[in-house]
Amino acid sequence: QVQLVESGGGLVQPGGSLRLSCAASGNIFSINDMGWYRQAPGKERELVATITKTATTNYADSVKGRFTIARDNAKNTVSLQMNSLKPEDTAVYYCNAYVRGATLILSNYWGQGTQVTVSS
Repeated sequence: QVQLVESGGGLVQPGGSLRLSCAASGNIFSINDMGWYRQAPGKERELVATITKTATTNYADSVKGRFTIARDNAKNTVSLQMNSLKPEDTAVYYCNAYVRGATLILSNYWGQGTQVTVSS
């Protein structure tokens, strides 16, 4: 089994910054794509940013230029630096990873989510 544990959420004023972190642990042989998704109240979960093992990144249009995703392959971690935050960024943010365990089967895992609230 694999666990993804997020940290770093909280309350921030518009224009402020937050950094989310996610650490993967457990039965890990390798990790392919990692990413961040978010879900606002009454809305569907949406992609925020993804990053491949070789650090190719992809961002939702709504966060381009404001958010930066990064990963540390040695530590099995992924982070999301969020700058110039807007009230519409308020959501529960989820870490996601495609992981191969000892059996080499590729499985998808989600973290428990961390709340980000942007409000004055």
